Amino acid sequence: VQLQASGGGLVQAGGSLRLSCAASGIIFSNYVMGWFRQAPGKEREFVQAITWNANTLYADSVKGRFTISRDNVKSMVYLQMNSLKPEDTAVYYCAARAGPGLSSALEGYNYWGQGTLVTVSS
Repeated sequence: VQLQASGGGLVQAGGSLRLSCAASGIIFSNYVMGWFRQAPGKEREFVQAITWNANTLYADSVKGRFTISRDNVKSMVYLQMNSLKPEDTAVYYCAARAGPGLSSALEGYNYWGQGTLVTVSS
């Protein structure tokens, strides 16, 4: 199983970025896909998750600014991030969950990607 995240970079506050995650080695439509992030010196935290049929779960901190989506044909999951803030600076990880239903818990996810760094300057 491989989850390859990409799309991170340096952006000014108020700007936008789109993260992508390519999945392989799993039956993609059987998995809930999630995005998590880990800021320097902090624990990894939930950002958003999406089921195969596009039901979603959001962290309050990103609601209205970030949008998760997926392409079940291409085995891709995306995170559109708008109105970025310096506090969004973190390494962003995509993850795959085999269990039913959405989850914001780290332990609910079976596979993790390597992460992509997002830096938001003020």
